[in-house]
Amino acid sequence: MKNGFYTISTLVKVPNGKRNPFVKRIEKQSDIVVIDRQQTNETFLGALKNNFEKLVSYSFIAIFFILLLAFRRIELVIITMIPIAVSWILTSGIMGMSGLQFNIINIIVCTLIFGIGVDYSIFMTVGLQKELTYGKSELPTYKTSILLSVATTILGIGVLIFAGHPALKSIALIAIIGIFSAVLITFLLQPIVFDFVAGNRVRKGKPPYEIKRFFHSSLSFTYYGLGGFLISIIGAIGFKVLPFPTRTKLKAFHFLFSKFSQSVLMSYPSLRRKIINSYDEKFEKPAVIIANHTSFLDILAVAMLSPKIIFLVSDWVYNSPIFGKGVRLAGFYPVSNGIDNGVEHLREKVQQGFSLMVFPEGTRSEDNNIKRFHKGAFYLAEKLNLDIIPVVIHGYSEILPKGDFIINGGQTTIDVLGRIAPEDASFGTDYAERTKKMAAFFKLHHQMMKRNLEGPEYFKKMIVNSFAYKEQKVISDVKSDLNRHLGMYHTLNMFVPSKARIVHFGNDYGQLDFLLALQEPQRKIVSFIADEGKRSVAKMNYITKKRSIDYVENAGAALQSSCDIILISDNIDPDFIEKLASNVHTIILNRTTHLTDTIVNFGFEIKSEDTDLIVLKRQDERAL
Repeated sequence: MKNGFYTISTLVKVPNGKRNPFVKRIEKQSDIVVIDRQQTNETFLGALKNNFEKLVSYSFIAIFFILLLAFRRIELVIITMIPIAVSWILTSGIMGMSGLQFNIINIIVCTLIFGIGVDYSIFMTVGLQKELTYGKSELPTYKTSILLSVATTILGIGVLIFAGHPALKSIALIAIIGIFSAVLITFLLQPIVFDFVAGNRVRKGKPPYEIKRFFHSSLSFTYYGLGGFLISIIGAIGFKVLPFPTRTKLKAFHFLFSKFSQSVLMSYPSLRRKIINSYDEKFEKPAVIIANHTSFLDILAVAMLSPKIIFLVSDWVYNSPIFGKGVRLAGFYPVSNGIDNGVEHLREKVQQGFSLMVFPEGTRSEDNNIKRFHKGAFYLAEKLNLDIIPVVIHGYSEILPKGDFIINGGQTTIDVLGRIAPEDASFGTDYAERTKKMAAFFKLHHQMMKRNLEGPEYFKKMIVNSFAYKEQKVISDVKSDLNRHLGMYHTLNMFVPSKARIVHFGNDYGQLDFLLALQEPQRKIVSFIADEGKRSVAKMNYITKKRSIDYVENAGAALQSSCDIILISDNIDPDFIEKLASNVHTIILNRTTHLTDTIVNFGFEIKSEDTDLIVLKRQDERAL
């Protein structure tokens, strides 16, 4: 009693089926307060569960930023967090199916298991990253460490499964479910995801996926596929329904295709396009257009030049279920049917005012070299008495290489050259002679474009990206080296012939070899890197599978290789100098090696000196 107010408490026991109606009836009494112990416990547990879910969410956010700070790549963070999230969902699902309830003790155990699962994912990512970096099998060591952690956790908590008390059994069961879910997902799912993103790509000679480029490329190709299908449908309906002459509808359809091709290239934000048209070519007068071919995007790049073009295409384009109908409506011709069989069809298109577009190489080049020209384009030009318009393309081989769908950003250039009339004998008088001379002309002009357009920074991003997903120290060292020496590396390229056989003694991660091979794909490089760790990193780079680069295990093996040029960018054993000097006519030194005087004593003289480079040639090259 207090101030005339009396409090009387009593305990009421009712069957479960009558509890809720009883509580509602009593609560209607204004002077009676009901304290439902079961409801209170449920409310407390619900609040605790909600707080735990918030804690998990906050933990995911904190882990994300910590991993981002450690790995410096959003892709590695996602790869690490996928098994964390999946194992947590799997654990919660199994708990629900097993009838295990969340209580305060179980929530504490789940928090512990969640933290252990995070550790497992991080260990696995580090192991996978080391394998990709050095090419050595590191996963067994990390998996053993994880399994030891599993054993200690099971021995520490899991043994409670044999306890008599239900609460202790519940704790043990949750620990066992959580641990085995984390291990299962980490061991099975994480390597699959990592291999998809990086490992398998590198083994196939392709750069690892980058989330931004993957996303943009997927959008561009989706747009291309859907747009091509839609244009095919519009064309098919339009040709049947619209009450206009066929010739008018054909021109409209070609105009739509040309603008669509341009829009596809514009759909990739970091793709920059430049068209050089020094002769002010309007493509009004029909001609045979010829171009080098290194990328799927070459077709779109030429199509955007003019709507009045008929392409000679491969079978997969002509029969494509997505845009094949549109290709056939446009009058494109499948080259597999034979040029001779298509002359009359193409003559009709020429009479309608269309030019013919042919890639004389017949297929895309994988190494950016212009391949042997086939005679078909020049045969058509002679047979139909047409001008030839050479179009030299540069840059698309790096933007979208053959065999890949990832589009890289960068600069592309199309150079539309002057017409070659049928009576112009400067390239020969018949189609066979023109084929050879035009191929030589294309190679020379393309080489000039490469020298003008591929400055010191041209391949820098590509080389840095080739080290993606490797250990951060490797990436930092490569970036630092390129920032300091990129100008010198570009100068070096001028002293090395395009088809040179090079022996390189270096001490980097292979970035100089990659640059030399990317600048001129026909170079053959044998490289010895004294540091075993750096040599392992270089051997694991995907560029070694795209270009002729061989990393040897010792200096002696490098000396046994025949070569035109020896490149020394690291101090080497003086005993090798005489052997080096005896079988080569050009040696290029990094000035920091301090070997100039020694090499001069073996009959070499300095031909060129740069701030960082010294080029020496044998005084009497006839002695070789």
